[in-house]
Amino acid sequence: MPRYLNPYTDFGFKKLFGEEASRDLLTDFLNQLLPSQHQIASLTLTNAEQLPDQPMERRAIFDLHCISHSGERFIVEMQKARLRYFKDRALFYTTFPIREQAQRGEWDFRLTPIYFIAILDFEYDEQEEARRFRRDVALRDQYGDLFFDKLHFRFLQMPLFNKTEDELESRFDKWCYFLKHLEDMDQIPAILKEPIFEKAFRIAELASLTPQQHRAYEQNLLDYWGSKAALDTAKEEGKLEGKLEVARQLHAMGMEMARIAAATGLDEATLRLRLGEKEGYRP
Repeated sequence: MPRYLNPYTDFGFKKLFGEEASRDLLTDFLNQLLPSQHQIASLTLTNAEQLPDQPMERRAIFDLHCISHSGERFIVEMQKARLRYFKDRALFYTTFPIREQAQRGEWDFRLTPIYFIAILDFEYDEQEEARRFRRDVALRDQYGDLFFDKLHFRFLQMPLFNKTEDELESRFDKWCYFLKHLEDMDQIPAILKEPIFEKAFRIAELASLTPQQHRAYEQNLLDYWGSKAALDTAKEEGKLEGKLEVARQLHAMGMEMARIAAATGLDEATLRLRLGEKEGYRP
């Protein structure tokens, strides 16, 4: 049985970052992702679950109103997610903290900076050669110059974080290693024996949960794996359909079945079955 909880579940994510007792963990983690002028001095966590538009999908989203060490106010929207059309949703979600800044009466439309930070346990990059563990995104013009400095995205594709324990250099590296491997650990690695991480391990220990919390976590874990399986299946089906479309085009050009199989990586039996059903092909 695992010793520590899964941080990608709604329960685990909130336990580590969404409770009053873990505010210092959240602050420390976010400061590894934010620029120097927006290092967090204090933050307030609002109840994002009350957002009416998409209540079932915002269970693990934090809306944070922050104050930097220089006194500047800014907003961080932080989430972990495994959702289809993720980029669309990320842009959609940022419209809420933008709209909430509107003021009654006369208003000059000056906005507070917004950071959207997502911890993803899946890869959203479609092309393998373009995959990056971390993507920092901002609005830029056709010359690559920054057009607007108040809307920023930080995407962490956790499956692409491949550093080993010996390769960890920064605090950011350590946090990523902690999140990716937490559920599989049975003790604290030597490199993570720092007060902030030792506290995180204590909070994440399953033995510290009450019976009620444990039942809630187990149910949440089942929901997580069910959702993960469903989306993984949809992704694989999407890949298969893409290969079959190539196969259909090659078949229409008169290419032999053996060559189509070699070109697409699909076996001949699958091709004969699927093309036979959809294209009227008969071997």
